[in-house]
Amino acid sequence: MKIYKNIFLFCFILSLNIQSYEGVRNEIIFSKKPPLKLSEYGFFKNMNSQLPSKGVLPYTLESQLFSDYADKLRFIYIPENKFAKNVPNRVFDFPDGTALIKTFAYLNQHSSSNLPSQLLETRLLIKKNGEWSNVSYIWNKDQDEAFLSIAGKTIPTKFINNNGELKDVRYRVPNINQCKECHQINKTITPIGPKARNLNVDYAYGDETMNQLGKWHKLGWIDSEYPIKSMVDWADQNANLDDRARSYLDINCGHCHIEGGSADTSGLYLDFNESRKINLGFYKKPIATGRASNNLKYSIVPGNPEESILLYRMQSLDPGIMMPESGRALEHSEAIQLVSKWIKNL
Repeated sequence: MKIYKNIFLFCFILSLNIQSYEGVRNEIIFSKKPPLKLSEYGFFKNMNSQLPSKGVLPYTLESQLFSDYADKLRFIYIPENKFAKNVPNRVFDFPDGTALIKTFAYLNQHSSSNLPSQLLETRLLIKKNGEWSNVSYIWNKDQDEAFLSIAGKTIPTKFINNNGELKDVRYRVPNINQCKECHQINKTITPIGPKARNLNVDYAYGDETMNQLGKWHKLGWIDSEYPIKSMVDWADQNANLDDRARSYLDINCGHCHIEGGSADTSGLYLDFNESRKINLGFYKKPIATGRASNNLKYSIVPGNPEESILLYRMQSLDPGIMMPESGRALEHSEAIQLVSKWIKNL
């Protein structure tokens, strides 16, 4: 009898430490301080499998940001009966209570892989009182919970690349201020990816496959499907070369290299819709780059990638030279080949 009492007491104590949430908890989204555990938001029915709760929708981007070959699992939550407004050439104007959820992982899905999937971090952008705030969570070894991170962390790990090769990486989780460096326009935190032009692509939702803008319109989140000139998948070999390179530069560089961005003073603007050649870097002299220019004269020399500062900085792993400045510890060889080919064909 004593054993059964002890087992009952153990189970009772254990139950006090297990929290189960039914759906998204708006009170946590609007709380002044972020919770210590990602699960407290209620974004996922199952944390490890990243199975979203009701009202949380997965999405993808036509052109993807490079983060040391990490996979991205993206989700969005918009409160019931709220909708987003389209802002031309910018991210949607989302309502208060919106959460953009992005999990970085090495899924290791190549056929030759014998490595398990690894969830690394989940970054949140949450809008309340008309402003965005950023917060990150780092996943534990058991892969069943992610915990609040302010200072960031370096995670030594391995992954299998698209060629089936085993690679080592010191994956860097940025600190809270490093996140702000990229996510700022006019000194205000803003999302990067969810622009109409980068969402105009089909997605398999399980019960149906349809265009993402069409899905958002069907849900009442936006008032139109916005037929626009869209970005392309920069990795799509069949797409137009100029569109591929411009799409890559937009998602990986254009959030800083844009008017009002953190690299505004450089005068180098790499937004997808930028049309001024000098601002795109064509025969543009650098401003205060120092040794980062490698004594080269121009950001881009059409027809000559080897003489272009932009390509030189993409190739570097030196923290004082490399671009982007944060978010990678590896060389992105496919992008270097793409941009080199693009410059050569200008």
